[in-house]
Amino acid sequence: MANEKNRFNQLDKFGHVKIDKLGNAMVRGFHVLALFAIGGTIVWSAAFAFWGMVSVGHASVEDILLLFIYLELGAMVGIYFSTNRMPVRFLIYVALTALTRLLIGMANVEHIDIQAAISTPHWGLVIVTVGVLLLSFAVWILRYASFHYPSDRRVGDKKPSGDEEMG
Repeated sequence: MANEKNRFNQLDKFGHVKIDKLGNAMVRGFHVLALFAIGGTIVWSAAFAFWGMVSVGHASVEDILLLFIYLELGAMVGIYFSTNRMPVRFLIYVALTALTRLLIGMANVEHIDIQAAISTPHWGLVIVTVGVLLLSFAVWILRYASFHYPSDRRVGDKKPSGDEEMG
């Protein structure tokens, strides 16, 4: 009886190991497919935006900043694909570029005279500028912390690595 119970436990453990391996393989497969889909969408969107600039015959500063947003998103997907780590700083860079693009667009659309805005501030410009300042400060904090207080190990590493990113 004890021998049958031990055999059953071995079969149960074997089944769980196989199911875990299958589940992990399916998650990794979905992960790779999703990253390829996101990367393809970024390339497609960037190409479409670039073609729109070519068809118009010129590119504004807003258009160029949009291309930088696509570049940062592509770099973020590439880094995540190769390291399985989400670079938080890249998300902040995307937000900074988007806010800068918004700031330029607000100034262009509303034809704001910068000299007049100094004496009577346009609150939309002030809010977006404060947002840029806060995000810049957040990047500085992240870079400072990663340089001065590197983690002993990266996600998935068994032992500490000495090649932490320097700020």
